[in-house]
Amino acid sequence: MVQFGIDRLLGDRKLLGELEERRVALLAHPASMTADFQHSLDALRAARVNITAAFGPQHGLRGDKQDNMIESPDYRDPVHGIPVFSLYGTVRRPTEEMLAHFDVLLVDLQDVGCRIYTFITTLLYVLEAAAQTGKTVWVLDRPNPAGRPVEGLSLRPRWESFVGAGPMPMRHGLTLGELGIWFISHFHLAVDYRVIPMRGYKPDEAPGYGWPVNERSWVNPSPNAANLSMARAYAGTVMLEGTTLSEGRGTTRPLELLGAPGLDPRSLLTMLDRIVPNWLEGCRLRPCWFEPTFHKYSGKLCSGFQIHVDDGAYNHGTFRPWRLMAGTFKCIRRLRGEYQLWRDFAYEYEHTRLAIDLINGSELLREWVDDPSATPMDLEKLAAKDEAAWKEQREDILLYR
Repeated sequence: MVQFGIDRLLGDRKLLGELEERRVALLAHPASMTADFQHSLDALRAARVNITAAFGPQHGLRGDKQDNMIESPDYRDPVHGIPVFSLYGTVRRPTEEMLAHFDVLLVDLQDVGCRIYTFITTLLYVLEAAAQTGKTVWVLDRPNPAGRPVEGLSLRPRWESFVGAGPMPMRHGLTLGELGIWFISHFHLAVDYRVIPMRGYKPDEAPGYGWPVNERSWVNPSPNAANLSMARAYAGTVMLEGTTLSEGRGTTRPLELLGAPGLDPRSLLTMLDRIVPNWLEGCRLRPCWFEPTFHKYSGKLCSGFQIHVDDGAYNHGTFRPWRLMAGTFKCIRRLRGEYQLWRDFAYEYEHTRLAIDLINGSELLREWVDDPSATPMDLEKLAAKDEAAWKEQREDILLYR
């Protein structure tokens, strides 16, 4: 059985003893649950940990906000009477006033293994604040549901943003605790940092390959992170947020779908199979039609396909969602060169750079899609170089072998 960091802490009197007589804060969200479905805030208070404040990342401590750029306010917890500070409201980084409420910050966030997921940027920001003020940070580690595979282009210099905390590929293959170790090393942070590791975590083993299937129930860490399939596909489908294509928000399968009114899924899938057949491995693609109830194309019939990664066709080692989406964009360009593919809008408080570029950490992916002479091998060479470099860089910080 896999034991998460929160459960290890609660079951270890010595660890709990180290928190005695110290003011403790918790950074958490709706998936911050113990094995018996207690929220970590409630469980820590029941264990008599001196919780003096709590923090919520994007979407809130209890998961109150649906979409991007919808902020959460500060408030006082109605049960425990402690202040709850939003790190996705008027500020993204903890202020001096917030930091004055605690000595030790416990971070208990379920990540999905993708650079763009903003919880990892929030971790970096609190580590930087802790380094400046002498605070202690413990990460109560949780699984990376996307597992160990690495994929995508690395973020380029000067492309850092709230959806790009550092020069890593889109799919980084680390747990949050391991990411903290990398952040401290890469950014040369002098911070009192500790990981409470999981026990029994084997990210390379079937059937979960990162998530303990049949042991722990999935709880949405954000409103559209609905299941393990989403987490597996997210490193590719998140790019849809920077396009005019629907990513399935407003349906029951967000970030597993792709579509738009008038798109011909059969022609698209035929071209994908002809142009980049090896980028389609490890999953099944099913033509489908859907009508979002909100977000892009609300109330309009969209056609496209769904990515299926939950049956016997799923192959964890060969499934490459970032390449699958990159190839999809390229094929749409070939089929419909005039198609307005890139969405121009404010994305995570960035108003001058295209969302697709922020998501990818450079213009490279977009330029490859839009260049008629660029081949799949051109992108393959760029990505493979970044992926190999990252695997070498992360080798010494892996906590789970």
